[in-house]
Amino acid sequence: MDSAVSNVPARLWRGLVDLLTPSLCLVCDTAVEEPASLCVACWAKLRHLDEPVCNMLGTPFAYDQGEAALSAEALAGPPAWDRARAAVIFNDEGAKLVHALKYRDRPEAGLLMARMMARAGRRLLSEADVILPVPLHFFRLWQRRFNQSAYLAQQLSQCSGTPWRHDVLMRRRRTRAQVGLDQAERRRNVKNAFLVSPGQEAVVWGKAVLLVDDVRTTGATAEACALALRAAGAARVDLLTFALVPAPARPHN
Repeated sequence: MDSAVSNVPARLWRGLVDLLTPSLCLVCDTAVEEPASLCVACWAKLRHLDEPVCNMLGTPFAYDQGEAALSAEALAGPPAWDRARAAVIFNDEGAKLVHALKYRDRPEAGLLMARMMARAGRRLLSEADVILPVPLHFFRLWQRRFNQSAYLAQQLSQCSGTPWRHDVLMRRRRTRAQVGLDQAERRRNVKNAFLVSPGQEAVVWGKAVLLVDDVRTTGATAEACALALRAAGAARVDLLTFALVPAPARPHN
């Protein structure tokens, strides 16, 4: 049977679903043409992070300083990871997307976030051997029932073809939520909190690892994860997040 004919029932079903459940903007709930998208007004309010950026911290430059240029902050206190990129600067619209995925059970928000991350981190994705999400402690995962970083890692794997693993990087202890903590408190909170699962060292040994999270604030969590991956023999650790909080404080003194 011709594939176009065989797909007719599926197309009819999708059309019926779209008719009964119209697509809405993930931020303001205005009707939109495509699922997992934003209206024009909300899209325009996102602060997209495009080149040129610091190659190590992913923070924006005012002008192009050349490929692999580093900011003064990166030179003064280089992080444990090698390169970082983010899709947007964290603002109200970006926060609503993150919260839709994290707290409102809107996986379609994660689809859009992952597409934007794939664009911002296309070079990091193309050069990675494996994608690893920042893990939740099992108790917090049980409370939330969902690890948004793992969902983003899975979507990035699907669109790039780079394998991802959820069982390699783990939290060895439960930590306080980072919200409301200052830079020093965040650093102490996650110090030595992560490790590569026993028996999984070969996944990262000598490999280029892409670490994925939804938001980078001070970088303390990513720093702790990167140190654990380095200790397990990772050759390179890059960091890709959806949002970057403006002027994040470095996790170094």
